[in-house]
Amino acid sequence: MALPKLQTPEYKLLLPSTQEEIKYRPFLVKEQKILMIAQESGEEKQLADAMGELVSNCTFGVLDVNQSPMFDVEYVFLQLRAKSAGAKVKINVTCPDDEETQVEVEVNLEKIGVQHSVEHSQEITITEDIKLNLRYPMLKDIKGINGNFGEFEIGILMIHECIESVIYGEETIHRVDMTIDEISEFIDSFNTEQIKNVMKFFETMPKLRHIIDVTNPKTKKKGEVLLEGLESFLV
Repeated sequence: MALPKLQTPEYKLLLPSTQEEIKYRPFLVKEQKILMIAQESGEEKQLADAMGELVSNCTFGVLDVNQSPMFDVEYVFLQLRAKSAGAKVKINVTCPDDEETQVEVEVNLEKIGVQHSVEHSQEITITEDIKLNLRYPMLKDIKGINGNFGEFEIGILMIHECIESVIYGEETIHRVDMTIDEISEFIDSFNTEQIKNVMKFFETMPKLRHIIDVTNPKTKKKGEVLLEGLESFLV
């Protein structure tokens, strides 16, 4: 006699980037194994591959993780984690008043959302007649960063990957018409203020953000802690 097939519940969510409704299911044991092996490896690329595989599988292949903004993939992954292993997690945060006391707080993953900044724009002014259009980083961009890089170097690599077009006067130069060397030379020619303006795109782009209230047990002072990015909610 064959063993019975188990029914997996299905849920719905709205993608932050498009507000499109998609279906998803929780992780299965075979997928949790993939994630655990990746976490134990400590390799960022393997963990990114595992996250991408899980998100694709659990959204029934609807979400193309290599063509979707990273914040969509992270948001969906967090919802999968909530439905698969419990919505409430305990994490340690640092009290803002003394910047050293650690406090354990409980966070409901289902309450975490992607926040949009009003000052954010995908079009960056470089000079009076040159503007730059950027797309949002994708999982494939993260996986493409190999080696130990500093924050500034990673920022330059992300700019290189995310340039979609350059507007020069009345002309628009699209990514397909640029060579890798031309892009590198263009980025290297930015001055300090220009590169700062471009980096602001990544600083203000949509991200998983959540503010929690904490009380320092030593000083009894209350404060707020901003949790930002997927890594802030994974334990």
